[in-house]
Amino acid sequence: METTQALGEAATPDVYLRGCASRTALEVIANKWTHLAVCALRDGPMRFGALRRRLQGVTQKMLTQTLRTLERNGLVTRTLYPTIPPRVDYELTDLGRSAVGVLDEILLWSEQHSAEITAARQRYDDGVAEGEAPGL
Repeated sequence: METTQALGEAATPDVYLRGCASRTALEVIANKWTHLAVCALRDGPMRFGALRRRLQGVTQKMLTQTLRTLERNGLVTRTLYPTIPPRVDYELTDLGRSAVGVLDEILLWSEQHSAEITAARQRYDDGVAEGEAPGL
């Protein structure tokens, strides 16, 4: 059940509530490319090309969108150097660095359990192919 707050009253964040602002933070951070970009930037500033090479499979358009979203939400800074050709570095802000620990844990979990997930998918797909109804 949703509750409303009186004007001026501080609401306790509850990501399960539809109108909670913490959902915005979750929406930003729960994106695959956001996750990988933040973790790739953990060791310091990177140029766009180096970041794109690190994130194999990301398109130029997707990386551009991801970095703009991260900058807009205060997780990354973009520094333009007036050189020829122009040089642009991307670096985590304090807010971005504060997310690295939990995101690294998720990456580690993903790497440790990828074989189990692949096997579960295969079992599920085999069952569906044999006419078994997926369980809910």
